[in-house]
Amino acid sequence: MNPLNISPDELKMELPERQPRFVVYSYKYVHDDGRVSYPLCFIFSSPVGCKPEQQMMYAGSKNRLVQTAELTKVFEIRTTDDLTEAWLQEKLAFFR
Repeated sequence: MNPLNISPDELKMELPERQPRFVVYSYKYVHDDGRVSYPLCFIFSSPVGCKPEQQMMYAGSKNRLVQTAELTKVFEIRTTDDLTEAWLQEKLAFFR
């Protein structure tokens, strides 16, 4: 697997199922009119069942990180199964 060219499904396989993670992911997005962009997506994986202390630590630092990095496409998943190509395309369609 090339870490510079990873699909959402491959990324999902790299995320732990019971620990929170921050992911900054550049995704090749093809718009309805054929334009191509590479939005930088911030994905906060906060799985159900992870330790409350870990979840609080990640949640407490998320906003500061997003502001400092000036990220605008911020998404959260509660299970790694949610991270699919269709899910990401649906989320990005909101921004057009």
